Amino acid sequence: MAFNYLHKILWFVGLVLLQVLILNNIHIGGYATPFLYVYLILKFESDTSRNALMLWAFCLGLIIDIFSDTPGMNTSAVVVMAFLRPTFLRLFVSRDTLDNLVPGVKTMGLASFLKYTIVCVFMHHAMLLTIGFFSFVHIGMLLLKIVASMLLTVACIMAVEGVRKK
Repeated sequence: MAFNYLHKILWFVGLVLLQVLILNNIHIGGYATPFLYVYLILKFESDTSRNALMLWAFCLGLIIDIFSDTPGMNTSAVVVMAFLRPTFLRLFVSRDTLDNLVPGVKTMGLASFLKYTIVCVFMHHAMLLTIGFFSFVHIGMLLLKIVASMLLTVACIMAVEGVRKK
């Protein structure tokens, strides 16, 4: 149990550093920015309580917001994603395999994990970028940024998932 928390804290620190030092400075074509920090929330065990998940998400989003100078944007988006994550997980995993499942390609299968990741990341990005735009005047630009960032983030998540041992 202590090793599990240490492992999560190391991932937390690593993903925060990666996001604020490198990924926040990547803007492909001015539209796509990867938000890989959501990977931590996606990988929590299925039996993690919603409150614990939302607390981890709040801390993660708050640290990202502090270093990115985005007051509350990442926090609100990742907390809502953490709140909805158990529902999304139940959509793509059969009920009998849901106990103590760590979501991943190896445990869920490629198609289920990809669908789960796309839905969670899309919801996160839609909220984050809509808050950032704070307007629906340029809805086409907003949708383009949401989809482009979502595709880039999902590609990064799948790349990390491909090289992870567990």
